[in-house]
Amino acid sequence: MTQRVSPRAFAILMLGNVALAFGPWMVRLSDVGPSAAGFWRLALALPFLVVLAKAMGQPAHWPGRSAAWVIAVAAFFFAADLAAWHAGIHLTKLGNATLFGNIASFAFAAWGLWLARRLPTRLQGAALLLALLGSALLMAGSAELSARYLRGDLLTLLAGLLYAGYLIAVERVRGSMQPLPVLILASAFGAAMLLPFAAVMGETILPSAWTPLLLLALGSQVVGQGCLVYALGQVPPLVVGLALLTQPAVSAAIGWIAYGEVMTSLDFLGAAAIAVALVLVRLQEGGSGPKSVSA
Repeated sequence: MTQRVSPRAFAILMLGNVALAFGPWMVRLSDVGPSAAGFWRLALALPFLVVLAKAMGQPAHWPGRSAAWVIAVAAFFFAADLAAWHAGIHLTKLGNATLFGNIASFAFAAWGLWLARRLPTRLQGAALLLALLGSALLMAGSAELSARYLRGDLLTLLAGLLYAGYLIAVERVRGSMQPLPVLILASAFGAAMLLPFAAVMGETILPSAWTPLLLLALGSQVVGQGCLVYALGQVPPLVVGLALLTQPAVSAAIGWIAYGEVMTSLDFLGAAAIAVALVLVRLQEGGSGPKSVSA
């Protein structure tokens, strides 16, 4: 069974990726430890998510043992992803962190093709190659492989793999649950995992400035993850995976505006290649993969 992507679902997916691209900037601006930043991202978002869920007729509820286990697994992957990603952001260049962290894009796209039990079509193959080329071009000017950044590079690479696990787990449960209850439970479980871990690691937990953490919670968790979790029940994994690659392009633009990091012709060419890849995969909306299955 194939799944046609509605323009509304695709637009929500893209909005979520734009919001998520601001997350690393807020992590850099916060004055707490990396795991503590992840905890506050989830904990501060919860009241807003609960109110939003009630207003939209999707109140949080216990989904039953099977779905609860899947969400708990998703939360574990997400909490581990945040801990590794936030730590890596502080230990390597932002270009490296974005490059290695986005391995989830290709891992999740590959998961969608595996579910479909077939090789990509010509259009899908062309889209994947263009996305890979675009990612390489986008990072060419900023990424730098060096022993100095090895620890941070490995952490962000691990974060990318963990994030793919989170996406797969959420995609499984979205066939039987609405998006906001899934996100509320995953956020609550993840926060409960991150707080004791931050304490054991001896991190600074209470911030002196709340603004970056509040913006991180609202932008990355409420808007970004809210849109993404919704899209995971509506959009094939291949399209979701390629859409995730728009985040490095947006991050490069943020660096240009906030820090005066000039975007080169390679940056613009890479962003254009990713955009063309998304257009190509949208031309074959019904052939990207199957509809989400129930857990």
